[in-house]
Amino acid sequence: MTLEWKEDRLILIDQRSLPSKEEYVECLTHEDVYLAIKNMVVRGAPAIGASAAFGYLLGAREAQAGSEEMFFGHMVLVKKRLSESRPTAVNLFWALDRMERTLNSLRKLERNDLIASLESEALRIATEDIEINKAIGKNGAAIVRDGDGILTHCNAGALATVDYGTALGVMRAAVQQGKKISVYADETRPYLQGARLTAWELIKSGIDVTLICDNMSGWVMKKGLVDLVLVGADRIAANGDSANKIGTYSVAILAQRHGIPFYIVAPLSTVDLSTPTGDEIPIEERDHREITHIGNYQIAPDNVKCLNPAFDVTPWSLITGIITEKGIARPPYNISLKKMSE
Repeated sequence: MTLEWKEDRLILIDQRSLPSKEEYVECLTHEDVYLAIKNMVVRGAPAIGASAAFGYLLGAREAQAGSEEMFFGHMVLVKKRLSESRPTAVNLFWALDRMERTLNSLRKLERNDLIASLESEALRIATEDIEINKAIGKNGAAIVRDGDGILTHCNAGALATVDYGTALGVMRAAVQQGKKISVYADETRPYLQGARLTAWELIKSGIDVTLICDNMSGWVMKKGLVDLVLVGADRIAANGDSANKIGTYSVAILAQRHGIPFYIVAPLSTVDLSTPTGDEIPIEERDHREITHIGNYQIAPDNVKCLNPAFDVTPWSLITGIITEKGIARPPYNISLKKMSE
């Protein structure tokens, strides 16, 4: 599992160290969780959301002995701090809002009982994520044919969720149904989630995977090796525009050019009906060192200017369908997504 709650701490697998080392980070405070999300110890929208829920719980435990005014004032600051960690992933805000609603609905409880209720809610969010991912996998497996070649971008697997995965969860479900598939995982520069995480996950799961460079996607499509594209999402606007790891938009354009179905795979908690279109989705700009260095090795000249947006937005018109736990949404998404979210 990507994360585990043990008595008074959140334990996260350190995804920065994979695949060469399996190391873990212990979070004892909400600030520890903030830094883990900010520094990509944990990443992937559902995993970020669940981690933030436990961060909120840790924040409550920090002020457990304080006065009512001090405690609830502290919790406002905890939510604000955690919400600043990654601006694009809407699951972060969804989970924090859910924890805050729990807090406010039970604020008259004794403090120990209130903390216990927050712990139960955070654990419920984590458990639900696994159940939702398995439902997504079952729904998505229906579109996968025996013998399909599947291209994926970034990592939308167990490491991006509490467990099982979204896009990779569809692949797991298809294989569990006895279908043979071949997966093409692009490396996903600059953070190499495809090379480091997706390839590692699929190998461990016994699923056939071939690693390709980002600039090979069009070539493998033209060669007839790809029948289907499955990717995750960090935020889906009301009209279906979907923010995902930078480079997803390019893959979607190539898929359309070659007549290949392109699916977004995500839980409904990733759908943000309050954001009308992708133009309103905030895009995180990350440290330029992620481009100029691989690990500690510099690969670009000193002082070169860089752009490093963490995400891009794929317009709804390039998306064949959005696979969720309630089924597959089809265009027009402003109708289908709203209906599914009710």
